[in-house]
This record gives sequence, C-alpha cells and structure tokens, in this order.
Amino acid sequence: MIIRFVKMTFRPEHTPEFEELFARTRPGILGFGGCRQVDLFTDSADPNTYFTVSHWDSENHLNDYRSSAFFRDTWSRVRPMFGARAEAWSLVPPGSAEGLAQ
Repeated sequence: MIIRFVKMTFRPEHTPEFEELFARTRPGILGFGGCRQVDLFTDSADPNTYFTVSHWDSENHLNDYRSSAFFRDTWSRVRPMFGARAEAWSLVPPGSAEGLAQ
C-alpha cells in the first residue's frame, strides 16, 4: 500500500471553487483501479491550505492515475487557483516494500 499526501495552497477567492471541484471529481478518483480511499483536509492554521490523502494498492496504480486524461484535465483546472506551489509525498509503512511498484 502507498499513501499519497498532496499539499495545495489556494488563493482565498478560489477555495469554494476547489472544494466543489473536489466533491465532483472524488468519485472519479475512487473509480481508478487500486484507489482505496481519497479524502480532503484543511490545514487547521491556514484555511487556504488543503491536503488530499489517498490510499493506493501500489505505486503503479498511483502512476496509472497520475498519467490519465482524467488527472491531467482535473489538474489543469486546479493549478491556476494555486497561491503557492503544490507539494506531494508518497509514503509506505516502515520496513515495507509493499506498495512499491508491483
């Protein structure tokens, strides 16, 4: 399993638009093979900073999603709303090769 964290900071006027977009696209993300869960969180100290947390069966599943037309279309709509560069991390349990490219 691999867990993907993506940190996105938006210009304040775009936060409602982003939340609506996430709500509309969440079912599509969950429909990708290997996606077990995807959730949205807001930073407790900064209401313009959001994190998506998604759980994937493997890195290959995540990469299939990231190379899809669905992802490219969604990212092209989200990116212009940013107030800062997005950051992302992929994590696996310590000592585990599980979730790496399979």
